[in-house]
Amino acid sequence: MATCPECDAEIEVDEFDVDKGDLISCPDCGSNLEVTSTSPIELDEDEDEDEDEKAADDDDGDDFDDDDEDEEDEDKEDWDE
Repeated sequence: MATCPECDAEIEVDEFDVDKGDLISCPDCGSNLEVTSTSPIELDEDEDEDEDEKAADDDDGDDFDDDDEDEEDEDKEDWDE
């Protein structure tokens, strides 16, 4: 038995069926977990999943490049002269 670090649910994992680094999913909360130890079985949050979520959070959806704005301002100055 192992415990989900997210929801504290008991997860039945056979230590002979998993290897260190294997990924499993918590049946209760759905979190992706990495096997960090096989004897005894220990689980931790999948680091790759956390990085994917952070990357999605960092993307503000603004595809506008600030450098383009500066170039447009320079072009306007040329026209004003």
